[in-house]
Amino acid sequence: MSQPQRSRCVLITGATGAIGGALARAYAEPSTHLVLHGRQLATLEALAAICREQGAQVTLSTITLTDDHALQNWLAELCAQQVPDIVIANAGKNTHPQGPEILEPWDEVQALLDINLKTPIAMVQHMVPAMQARGSGQLVLISSLAGWHGLPTTPSYSASKAGIKAYGEGLRGLLAPHGIGVTVVMPGYVTSPMCEAMPGPKPWEWPPERAANVIKRGITANRARISFPFPLNFGTWWLAVLPAGVSQWLIKRLGFNHSEGTPHD
Repeated sequence: MSQPQRSRCVLITGATGAIGGALARAYAEPSTHLVLHGRQLATLEALAAICREQGAQVTLSTITLTDDHALQNWLAELCAQQVPDIVIANAGKNTHPQGPEILEPWDEVQALLDINLKTPIAMVQHMVPAMQARGSGQLVLISSLAGWHGLPTTPSYSASKAGIKAYGEGLRGLLAPHGIGVTVVMPGYVTSPMCEAMPGPKPWEWPPERAANVIKRGITANRARISFPFPLNFGTWWLAVLPAGVSQWLIKRLGFNHSEGTPHD
């Protein structure tokens, strides 16, 4: 007699954002337990209703991810019930200088580094022992094409995304012998309020559903890196390998050296 199929558990932080919500809908199907985290409870509950209609079991959380004690307790409670098979650390924010030659406010830089860089690393620290004990798991860290070369319009955001890119790349080799895959996602511009608030041009902007489908396929294939769209990825990759002076000249010519407006997450 065949055993009933174990439900797959997928944890997504930042589920109330554009990419996070699209990923939740992409993974919502029978035999899937979605653990969705977000700051906006009403939006999160509306998303959960859609995912349940698609057949998924859904658990919600609104804990403060940057509170390490709360984060550790939440993840320990989840692992005691069912160790997630896929963990997508998607929560993030952005800030940018309020004008030319003006640095980003320090309190906003600290908040950005806490959620974009420290929180995903903390999640890895808390999740890996349980995944190691089981012998399997998939960690997904969200970088950005801005991680290839820092942009004057968003220097702190670029730094956080370059940092999580390097961390994920190093982590993949470290955890592979334990059956744990690590995927770094480097999106370009994806339609969202955060994208809209970012200064500078936004070439080859994708809808979140298209981004989520590409990310899901890459996770299934345990790809080391998922970067898109191709034209922008190819261009920003060259910024990383060309001499810095040439790259910075190109960035200026393309209009990524001016910042207007106010910081926004």
